[in-house]
Amino acid sequence: MAEKEIFKPGNMLYPLPAVMVSCAQKDGKDNILTIAWTGTVCSDPPMLYVSVRPNRFSHHMIEETGEFVVNLTTEKLARAADYCGVRSGRDVDKWKEMHLTRQKPISLQYAPGIAECPVNIECRVREVLRLGTHDMFLADVTGVQVSSEYMNENGKFELNQTGLIAYSHGEYLNLGKKIGMFGFSVKKKKKKKRK
Repeated sequence: MAEKEIFKPGNMLYPLPAVMVSCAQKDGKDNILTIAWTGTVCSDPPMLYVSVRPNRFSHHMIEETGEFVVNLTTEKLARAADYCGVRSGRDVDKWKEMHLTRQKPISLQYAPGIAECPVNIECRVREVLRLGTHDMFLADVTGVQVSSEYMNENGKFELNQTGLIAYSHGEYLNLGKKIGMFGFSVKKKKKKKRK
């Protein structure tokens, strides 16, 4: 067994999804920011969260409208995801610079989705938790749109075929090969039929 070293306390929970969050003000001004501080909160009702620094340009938009869209990113969108995380919407139009298309939401009034992303999760803020460097926007999922090109003939959405990426300790990574399915560790092996 490898020897351990003491490391300073911090966020070492990796990998995380690298998502682009789209949001808007009531006057129509919108923006995209890339977030890795996000995750599932609850299945029923469906809820998730995003944590945003108060000084980020998008923070006041989410706070004003109470809406945002979590857009899952892929290998094809890695450059756009990085750009939207390091450039401020105060200075550039990220939609234009990254050639991204606004998608009309199905359950929100203000925040558009990103058409190029395979999954758009529309969210309405339930509560804002002020936690230090970040404010956590705890939100209800109010609608989901998925790219039809990843629907199989049985009507199942093949999410893992979209090329999703993750963020880990400053790096973007693809997800790699499948190593098992939920419950594989306890699944009974089928007995071979004797001839």
